[in-house]
Amino acid sequence: MVVAVDTASGTLRTVTGSTTVLVATDSDQLHREVEAALGGDHRILRVRTGYDVLHAVKTHQPAAVVLDLQIGNMGGMAACLDLRLEQRAGRIGTQRVVMLLDREADVFLGRRSEADAWLIKPINQLALRRTVNGVLADQPA
Repeated sequence: MVVAVDTASGTLRTVTGSTTVLVATDSDQLHREVEAALGGDHRILRVRTGYDVLHAVKTHQPAAVVLDLQIGNMGGMAACLDLRLEQRAGRIGTQRVVMLLDREADVFLGRRSEADAWLIKPINQLALRRTVNGVLADQPA
C-alpha cells in the first residue's frame, strides 16, 4: 500500500495495492537509485531503451513510468511523446510519467514532452518517492 499526502488538505490518501512502476534507463546506477527509492512500495520493471517503453506499457500496464531523459536510443522525451500520442489515439490508457532531467535547463523539455512531473539529477530518493506517489495520487508533484 502506498500513502500520499494531499497537499491541498493535508490529509493522507491511499494509493491501492502494490503498484508497478516502469523505469526506462540504460544507467545501472540510476536504476539502483530508483529501485532503492521506490522498491519498498512498488514493483519495479526496467527497460533499457526508449524504444521498449511503449511495448512494456502495453504488456505490463504500469501505474507510473519513470523516464531517464538520456537513454541510448529514443530518449525519454521521445518516449514520453510517443506515450502521449498513443494515449490520445486511445491505444493505451492514461500514463503517469515522471521524467529524470540532467540539468535545470532541461525543464523546458519536461514541459514539451508532456511529462506529469520531473526531477533534476542527481536524484534525491525522498523527492523521487514523493513525486511518484504524487502523480499516482493525481496530485501536483
